[in-house]
Amino acid sequence: MLQARANAADLGGDCCADLEERIAELEQTTARKGNRKVSVTVSGWVHEAVFLWDDGVERNAYVGTNNLEQSRFRFVGEAKIDKDWSAGYTIEVGVWGHDSSRWNQDRISDPSSPSHDYATQLRKSNWWIKSRILGKATVGLEATATYHLLDDANFTNTRNFEDAEAPAVYQGVFLIRSNGQFVNGLRWNDVERGFNSGTPGQGGRRDIARYDSPEFAGFSVAAAWGEDDVGDVSLTYKGEIHDFKLLGRIGYGESTDPASTGTACGGPTADFKCSWWGAAGTAMHMPTGLYVYGGYGQQNINSLPVGFDGTSSTWFIQPGIERKWHPLGKTTIYGEYRKDDAGANVSATGNPLTLGANLTFWSAGVVQNIEAADMYLYMMYRHAGGDFTDGSLGAPVFHSIDDFQQFITGALIKF
Repeated sequence: MLQARANAADLGGDCCADLEERIAELEQTTARKGNRKVSVTVSGWVHEAVFLWDDGVERNAYVGTNNLEQSRFRFVGEAKIDKDWSAGYTIEVGVWGHDSSRWNQDRISDPSSPSHDYATQLRKSNWWIKSRILGKATVGLEATATYHLLDDANFTNTRNFEDAEAPAVYQGVFLIRSNGQFVNGLRWNDVERGFNSGTPGQGGRRDIARYDSPEFAGFSVAAAWGEDDVGDVSLTYKGEIHDFKLLGRIGYGESTDPASTGTACGGPTADFKCSWWGAAGTAMHMPTGLYVYGGYGQQNINSLPVGFDGTSSTWFIQPGIERKWHPLGKTTIYGEYRKDDAGANVSATGNPLTLGANLTFWSAGVVQNIEAADMYLYMMYRHAGGDFTDGSLGAPVFHSIDDFQQFITGALIKF
């Protein structure tokens, strides 16, 4: 009887060879890391939306990647050195289907940058070393200390759809109308000012060395330097006081290299200096989900010719409510108001494009989280208007800006 059972368990002499062959086949079709010492995490999201717009004369609907927070994938590797130290790397690649920041009334894509459609962009590439006690040091392409300074002070579901940059970004390169007519081909991002995405008070992603401190009593500090004299610092607080959840950020940065700050914080190269600072925060009453998110940002270009205003500022406030009313996930209902006082836009040769602008943005919308899919559905109405002074023709000319309206609906799904 025992012998019969032994024979039944005998799978034949070729069993191991067949198993090894199958394992080899699986290895050929499986993503593998380079070594067994570094753990690798792959994450990201896909973000696509429908944009309906109306500039008072024309209206249309476009479909594409929402460039406020474009689709992306990220590789993060980490290795433990000992109980207190670890090292690793980050590689993040942005992905565009159809880039929403490149279309306007005359075209569905920007002929000067056709590579933005169905293309990729390296967003981050760096290595880092971290101590539980001393903090984290990063070297490479990474966020500066004031990157998303105002945006990341928002911890609600609106963060990726209605953050501090949203009012400036959603116009993209749409042409401005005054009394139904285009004005010398000027776009919204010609009159908006700001180092990053037309929003004063924030930095960008650059090739830098960065330090992040450990958190102490809810506070943490970041500092960065690089890109031929671009430097900034920031302070963040996260915590809870009684029934309130709080997040606040404040920071300051400056650059003496106009090439590193882009056209929105550029100007004549002689004695160039651009500085910026900002502060923002969110307070939420946890039992009710009622919250307020708001902030202020300013930048100043010190090297503009005499008579040109180099100071630009923005302030905004977003009240709302975020609660889990049904099993799908949290629902966020909000409204937002933003006011910009933009300074002059002066080229590197000293020629003025605009002499200043007063811009008003307001919006309202809803975001629905679907927890089971880690997905966010949203829809919003947006309105932009204001006035600016055109300086491109020599004598200053004042223009009232025709209202620009959008309805945007889409989804972001994480992986």
